[in-house]
Amino acid sequence: MKHDTKIVKAGRNAKWTKGVVNPAITRASTVVFDTVAEMNHAVANRHNQTMVYGRRGTTTAFAFSEAMTELEGGAGCALYPSGTAAITNAILAFIQQGDHILMVDTAYEPTRDYCDKILAKIGVSTTYYDPMIGAGIEALIQDNTRIVFLESPGSITMEVQDVPSISAVAHKHGCIVMLDNTWGAGINFKPFDYGVDISVQAATKYIVGHSDVMLGTATAVEKHWPQLRDYSYLMGQCTSPDDLYLALRGIRTLVVRLKQHQQSAITVAHWLTARPEVAKILHPAFASCPGHEFFKRDFSGSNGLFSFVLNCGNKVALTAFLDGLEHFKLGYSWGGFESLILGFSNVNSIRSATSFDCEFPLIRLHIGLEDVEDLISDLESGFERFNKVLADS
Repeated sequence: MKHDTKIVKAGRNAKWTKGVVNPAITRASTVVFDTVAEMNHAVANRHNQTMVYGRRGTTTAFAFSEAMTELEGGAGCALYPSGTAAITNAILAFIQQGDHILMVDTAYEPTRDYCDKILAKIGVSTTYYDPMIGAGIEALIQDNTRIVFLESPGSITMEVQDVPSISAVAHKHGCIVMLDNTWGAGINFKPFDYGVDISVQAATKYIVGHSDVMLGTATAVEKHWPQLRDYSYLMGQCTSPDDLYLALRGIRTLVVRLKQHQQSAITVAHWLTARPEVAKILHPAFASCPGHEFFKRDFSGSNGLFSFVLNCGNKVALTAFLDGLEHFKLGYSWGGFESLILGFSNVNSIRSATSFDCEFPLIRLHIGLEDVEDLISDLESGFERFNKVLADS
């Protein structure tokens, strides 16, 4: 079955759809049984997509979990109420007091906060590492290192990691490899083909695709799936069937949406390369992005999220650029149908192991599904305001 066909069919087993196109929304806390034998049978099969209690999942949850497992591969997919919950609970399922984890220095900021403010309190230490370290990560592995966590591309500065090299070294030392695969979306990067053990996504973003649901997933290989599944349940993780229904709907259009996001983003990025205000494009498909060679080797495509670095400017000029944009709105997310923008005057404030060469502000864009000419016109107006501030200062 070709990949695009699989996306349409994933999670649509007849036991979930009951003769209609989409799995139904099944809302439940209590699941009732007529006999002791019936209840005992359900309990005995609770790990085989059988309803026992609402927190363990309803048919809507089973359908979405199955769809995500088909999308990314692996043996099973645990569901969470947000991407951050997926990251934090996946880590917590495999560590104990006295353990050590290696965390990429470009990680999503809440991931870093979790390591520094929560794991540190329970006796788990974290070492941050250069995203471009590759096999050199071996020098940082300690006797008590339990997890090597990757995020590729990295948040904001978009470094693409050498996932197979890092995974090979981590497995050599008995470490679990976890990856935040939200940018790859289970479409453009297949984590289990490159040595990843647990792939985490903020399904809030491209899976749902409409900026109206908070949702997280963690998909694991067979070796680690039982522990991830059981510990997630013990930590009370569960999700809304209504949100899962919207995520299932989002999966059906994921491929076509990503293709359009990619096409428009590359068009905008090429336009930006000709702008005199732009010093560097941080788009994995462009040679100027760190790790571009790994993107070419390992990814089948890109999406709408990338950054660029200005070669001039200050906070006042950056604010003038951002204020007044019509189609790009300020917002802390991405992956929806709408275009978003964020400005960073100091990206090094959320790093500790590395320093990013960025004297002037950095701007991160999410290119939505609007007409690309309108988006370019919007950015052009922003540069006019930006340059006016510089000229007047």
